[in-house]
Amino acid sequence: SLEIDANVPIVLYTGTFEAYQGLDLLFAAAAIAHRSRPDVRVVLVGGKPDQVARAKSDAAAAGAGHLIFAGEQPSESIPAYLDAANVLVSPRSSGTNTPLKIYQYLRSGRVIVATRLLTHTQVLSDEVAILTRPTPDDFARGILEAVGNPAASRRLGDAAQQLASTRYTYEAYLQRTREACDALVA
Repeated sequence: SLEIDANVPIVLYTGTFEAYQGLDLLFAAAAIAHRSRPDVRVVLVGGKPDQVARAKSDAAAAGAGHLIFAGEQPSESIPAYLDAANVLVSPRSSGTNTPLKIYQYLRSGRVIVATRLLTHTQVLSDEVAILTRPTPDDFARGILEAVGNPAASRRLGDAAQQLASTRYTYEAYLQRTREACDALVA
């Protein structure tokens, strides 16, 4: 639907376009990465129409006018975007809450590039993701590493999927909730 050749590496962001998501970091990093790998396509899924219009302007100002904005999509279509992607990104530059998208990213089996901040490191580690400092140069390096080394990216994606299937299942969630409730009652 995006008219991207199947052999073109796709870097995917999914989620809201709120300021805390770090899209400014993604735009700056995408501009840097594009200089080395102009074949890579960065796709963003999400954002209300006014946010997408503003994001397109911000991306162009950052030198990343080549990005593809797919807009808001129904939740049932998100897995198809994840399946089409080679790399999944979470560029948050602040915060402590883990983005819910991280759990979906883990289950996808794709390599994740995220910032090395508490918002991500509560769940992600170097064993399951490429973690970078929240700077454009470092985030671009993470994207380029993920795209440039498919074998290592596959290993990280497999490890991420394994983590999701053991630690972040619905059953594991229920067990941790029971343990928390038991601790509160005690």
